[in-house]
Amino acid sequence: MSPWIKQVCLVLVAVFMLPGATESKKDDALYCSACVAIAEELNYSISQTDPKKTIHVGGFRVQPDGSLTDKKVPLARSETHLTELLEEVCNSMSDYALYEDPDTKEKSYKRFAPRGNDAGNFPDFKNFKFDGPESSSSLKFACESIVEELEDDILSLFASETDHVAKMLCSEVSGHCKSSVFQHSEL
Repeated sequence: MSPWIKQVCLVLVAVFMLPGATESKKDDALYCSACVAIAEELNYSISQTDPKKTIHVGGFRVQPDGSLTDKKVPLARSETHLTELLEEVCNSMSDYALYEDPDTKEKSYKRFAPRGNDAGNFPDFKNFKFDGPESSSSLKFACESIVEELEDDILSLFASETDHVAKMLCSEVSGHCKSSVFQHSEL
């Protein structure tokens, strides 16, 4: 065989083997925590929305009889409002840090920053890790990845007011969490 054919063959072999060699395994704790955090933050934001507020949805076309085909739905669970919340949800990942359970040594990301109505309800900070490669920036990246990948599923789950949204989203839809995570959680 001529030398240039050997070189072309080596390049082709390298190109086809490279994608498999460079793929990294997703950190299960990171992606599960990001998914659960998305659900928690969206649930909290929805709960802070005035339940009496409504929004007009539907087509604003005039029917042959002169009527409009729009209807009012609660703002909190409307697709418009949920889309706005979803665009901002990953910004709250800076309120989370890596937490190691003192008993089981299991690692997950948990919210450490209290919300406005959590006065005096501070977590024990000695089990949180605030710096290093496990910082909240990796959680924000995981959050953005999940939102980008599952935006339609997230919107439909939250619009339907389903119970146990976090379990459905993180365990059944995305597969990022094992179902046993939700047996020990307050979700």
